[in-house]
Amino acid sequence: MPGASDESRQLSLAYAKGIGGTRGGVIETTFAEETETDLFGEQAVLCGGVSALVKAAYDTLVDAGYQPEMAYFECMHELKLIVDPFYQGGLNYMRYSVSNTAEFGDYTRGPRIVTDETRAEMKRILKEIQEANSPWSGCSRTRPTSRLSRPSDATIATTRSSRWGWNCGG
Repeated sequence: MPGASDESRQLSLAYAKGIGGTRGGVIETTFAEETETDLFGEQAVLCGGVSALVKAAYDTLVDAGYQPEMAYFECMHELKLIVDPFYQGGLNYMRYSVSNTAEFGDYTRGPRIVTDETRAEMKRILKEIQEANSPWSGCSRTRPTSRLSRPSDATIATTRSSRWGWNCGG
Protein backbone atom coordinates (compact mmCIF):
# COMPACT_ATOMS: atom_id res chain seq x y z
CA MET A 1 0.00 0.00 0.00
CA PRO A 2 2.25 2.75 -1.25
CA GLY A 3 1.80 5.94 0.72
CA ALA A 4 0.03 4.17 3.57
CA SER A 5 1.10 4.66 7.13
CA ASP A 6 2.56 1.68 8.93
CA GLU A 7 -0.50 1.59 11.18
CA SER A 8 -2.95 1.48 8.25
CA ARG A 9 -0.79 -1.14 6.51
CA GLN A 10 -0.87 -3.36 9.61
CA LEU A 11 -4.63 -2.86 9.99
CA SER A 12 -5.23 -3.77 6.33
CA LEU A 13 -3.12 -6.90 6.66
CA ALA A 14 -4.96 -7.86 9.85
CA TYR A 15 -8.32 -7.53 8.07
CA ALA A 16 -7.01 -9.54 5.11
CA LYS A 17 -5.76 -12.28 7.42
CA GLY A 18 -9.00 -12.25 9.40
CA ILE A 19 -11.09 -12.99 6.31
CA GLY A 20 -8.65 -15.57 4.94
CA GLY A 21 -7.27 -13.31 2.25
CA THR A 22 -3.60 -13.93 3.00
CA ARG A 23 -3.58 -17.67 2.22
CA GLY A 24 -2.74 -17.05 -1.42
CA GLY A 25 -0.35 -14.22 -0.66
CA VAL A 26 -0.69 -10.47 -0.44
CA ILE A 27 0.53 -7.98 -3.01
CA GLU A 28 0.98 -4.42 -1.86
CA THR A 29 -0.76 -2.18 -4.38
CA THR A 30 -2.98 0.84 -4.84
CA PHE A 31 -6.71 0.91 -5.43
CA ALA A 32 -6.16 2.28 -8.94
CA GLU A 33 -3.62 -0.41 -9.86
CA GLU A 34 -5.85 -3.23 -8.56
CA THR A 35 -8.92 -1.85 -10.33
CA GLU A 36 -7.25 -1.14 -13.67
CA THR A 37 -5.32 -4.42 -13.87
CA ASP A 38 -8.41 -6.39 -12.81
CA LEU A 39 -10.60 -4.76 -15.45
CA PHE A 40 -7.93 -5.16 -18.13
CA GLY A 41 -7.38 -8.82 -17.27
CA GLU A 42 -11.10 -9.55 -17.35
CA GLN A 43 -11.97 -7.53 -20.44
CA ALA A 44 -8.93 -7.98 -22.67
CA VAL A 45 -7.71 -11.45 -21.69
CA LEU A 46 -9.88 -13.68 -19.51
CA CYS A 47 -13.32 -12.96 -20.92
CA GLY A 48 -12.96 -10.71 -23.95
CA GLY A 49 -9.78 -12.16 -25.41
CA VAL A 50 -10.18 -15.85 -24.63
CA SER A 51 -13.85 -16.02 -25.62
CA ALA A 52 -13.21 -14.16 -28.89
CA LEU A 53 -10.27 -16.46 -29.67
CA VAL A 54 -12.28 -19.60 -28.90
CA LYS A 55 -15.23 -18.41 -31.01
CA ALA A 56 -12.99 -17.49 -33.94
CA ALA A 57 -11.19 -20.85 -33.80
CA TYR A 58 -14.49 -22.73 -33.55
CA ASP A 59 -15.93 -20.81 -36.51
CA THR A 60 -12.76 -21.45 -38.53
CA LEU A 61 -13.04 -25.21 -38.04
CA VAL A 62 -16.80 -25.40 -38.64
CA ASP A 63 -16.53 -23.18 -41.74
CA ALA A 64 -13.82 -25.53 -43.04
CA GLY A 65 -16.26 -28.45 -42.76
CA TYR A 66 -15.30 -29.99 -39.44
CA GLN A 67 -18.03 -31.31 -37.13
CA PRO A 68 -19.24 -28.71 -34.62
CA GLU A 69 -18.73 -31.26 -31.81
CA MET A 70 -15.07 -31.75 -32.77
CA ALA A 71 -14.56 -28.00 -33.05
CA TYR A 72 -16.12 -27.53 -29.61
CA PHE A 73 -13.94 -30.16 -27.95
CA GLU A 74 -10.72 -28.95 -29.57
CA CYS A 75 -11.25 -25.22 -29.05
CA MET A 76 -13.36 -24.98 -25.91
CA HIS A 77 -13.43 -28.18 -23.89
CA GLU A 78 -9.66 -28.77 -24.00
CA LEU A 79 -8.93 -25.22 -22.84
CA LYS A 80 -8.93 -26.47 -19.24
CA LEU A 81 -6.19 -28.98 -20.10
CA ILE A 82 -3.93 -26.06 -20.99
CA VAL A 83 -5.05 -23.61 -18.31
CA ASP A 84 -4.54 -26.02 -15.40
CA PRO A 85 -0.77 -26.56 -15.93
CA PHE A 86 -0.43 -22.87 -16.84
CA TYR A 87 -1.98 -21.98 -13.48
CA GLN A 88 -0.06 -24.68 -11.62
CA GLY A 89 3.44 -23.84 -12.79
CA GLY A 90 3.44 -20.99 -15.28
CA LEU A 91 4.17 -20.79 -18.97
CA ASN A 92 7.21 -23.07 -18.95
CA TYR A 93 5.36 -25.78 -17.00
CA MET A 94 2.47 -25.60 -19.46
CA ARG A 95 4.93 -26.04 -22.35
CA TYR A 96 6.52 -28.98 -20.53
CA SER A 97 3.09 -30.56 -19.95
CA VAL A 98 1.77 -30.50 -23.52
CA SER A 99 2.72 -32.49 -26.60
CA ASN A 100 5.64 -31.43 -28.77
CA THR A 101 3.26 -30.34 -31.53
CA ALA A 102 1.27 -28.21 -29.08
CA GLU A 103 4.48 -26.64 -27.79
CA PHE A 104 5.54 -25.98 -31.39
CA GLY A 105 2.23 -24.17 -31.90
CA ASP A 106 2.90 -22.03 -28.84
CA TYR A 107 6.23 -20.88 -30.26
CA THR A 108 5.24 -20.49 -33.91
CA ARG A 109 1.46 -19.99 -34.19
CA GLY A 110 0.79 -17.87 -31.12
CA PRO A 111 2.86 -14.92 -32.39
CA ARG A 112 0.89 -15.04 -35.65
CA ILE A 113 -2.36 -14.65 -33.68
CA VAL A 114 -1.19 -12.01 -31.20
CA THR A 115 0.32 -9.50 -33.60
CA ASP A 116 1.54 -5.93 -33.21
CA GLU A 117 -2.01 -4.87 -34.11
CA THR A 118 -3.36 -6.99 -31.25
CA ARG A 119 -0.90 -5.40 -28.84
CA ALA A 120 -1.87 -1.91 -30.05
CA GLU A 121 -5.54 -2.72 -29.50
CA MET A 122 -4.74 -3.98 -26.00
CA LYS A 123 -3.03 -0.66 -25.26
CA ARG A 124 -6.15 1.19 -26.46
CA ILE A 125 -8.34 -0.96 -24.20
CA LEU A 126 -6.06 -0.23 -21.22
CA LYS A 127 -6.23 3.50 -21.98
CA GLU A 128 -10.05 3.32 -22.08
CA ILE A 129 -10.01 1.62 -18.67
CA GLN A 130 -7.55 4.16 -17.24
CA GLU A 131 -9.72 7.02 -18.48
CA ALA A 132 -12.85 5.37 -17.03
CA ASN A 133 -14.36 5.21 -20.50
CA SER A 134 -17.09 2.61 -20.02
CA PRO A 135 -19.06 1.90 -23.18
CA TRP A 136 -21.75 0.19 -21.06
CA SER A 137 -22.70 3.46 -19.35
CA GLY A 138 -26.11 4.61 -20.47
CA CYS A 139 -26.74 1.82 -22.96
CA SER A 140 -28.77 -1.33 -22.77
CA ARG A 141 -27.05 -4.65 -22.51
CA THR A 142 -27.15 -6.84 -25.58
CA ARG A 143 -25.86 -10.37 -25.73
CA PRO A 144 -24.25 -11.28 -29.02
CA THR A 145 -25.06 -14.80 -30.07
CA SER A 146 -22.58 -17.41 -31.14
CA ARG A 147 -23.05 -20.72 -32.85
CA LEU A 148 -20.52 -22.19 -30.41
CA SER A 149 -22.48 -24.32 -28.00
CA ARG A 150 -21.83 -27.23 -25.72
CA PRO A 151 -22.63 -30.59 -27.32
CA SER A 152 -25.47 -32.60 -25.84
CA ASP A 153 -24.84 -34.69 -22.75
CA ALA A 154 -25.37 -37.81 -24.87
CA THR A 155 -22.58 -36.75 -27.24
CA ILE A 156 -20.26 -36.02 -24.34
CA ALA A 157 -21.07 -39.35 -22.65
CA THR A 158 -20.44 -41.26 -25.89
CA THR A 159 -17.16 -39.45 -26.40
CA ARG A 160 -16.00 -40.03 -22.83
CA SER A 161 -16.83 -43.74 -23.01
CA SER A 162 -14.14 -44.26 -25.63
CA ARG A 163 -10.62 -44.64 -24.26
CA TRP A 164 -9.21 -42.14 -26.75
CA GLY A 165 -12.14 -39.73 -26.79
CA TRP A 166 -13.23 -40.80 -30.28
CA ASN A 167 -16.72 -41.80 -31.25
CA CYS A 168 -15.99 -44.89 -33.34
CA GLY A 169 -19.64 -45.88 -33.73
CA GLY A 170 -19.47 -49.16 -31.89
